[in-house]
Amino acid sequence: MARSSTINRKTRETEIEVTLELDGSGRAEVDTGIGFLDHMLEGFARHGFFDLRCRAKGDLQVDGHHTVEDTGIVLGQAIREAAGDKKGIRRYGYFILPMDEALALCAVDLCGRPYLQFDCDFTAERVGELDTELVKEFFYAVSYSAGMNLHLRMLQPGNNHHMIEAMFKAFAKALSEATTLDPRITDVLSTKGSL
Repeated sequence: MARSSTINRKTRETEIEVTLELDGSGRAEVDTGIGFLDHMLEGFARHGFFDLRCRAKGDLQVDGHHTVEDTGIVLGQAIREAAGDKKGIRRYGYFILPMDEALALCAVDLCGRPYLQFDCDFTAERVGELDTELVKEFFYAVSYSAGMNLHLRMLQPGNNHHMIEAMFKAFAKALSEATTLDPRITDVLSTKGSL
């Protein structure tokens, strides 16, 4: 049974469509109008072995905030829908990922309770066309619309490009682990019986 989802969201500020397959091969077709965000989402798909299609049209003449945040919202909704009832998944995932001098930690719990803990200070205002302060906004939107507990911490800072890329790839690896089906788990991994 395919664990996939297609979500469309249209507002006066953005129009976004995301298709996500959790059991993919790492293929990505991404066009958000923000080149560096495209690059990060392509890395997310590749390193998580997700198949991802993302098309976003936003009011970039204002700034990138609405496009980045709303892309996070729609991706989070796609993750939540693709994970379904969460029966058989490992629920938790974590990864520590090096990117040259930068070292990022990501931990995920697909518990249904949204929470973001983000510990990273950037030293540049932008990387390419992406405002660095929007990285936190993106992950906040993903965590809340997916209903996941998400911790991101920069253990060793460095080049801002490397730091952001390490976070996106660590998130991909942690999410891949959390959504992996485990034959030992016959229901949901919770003493409450539901997630």
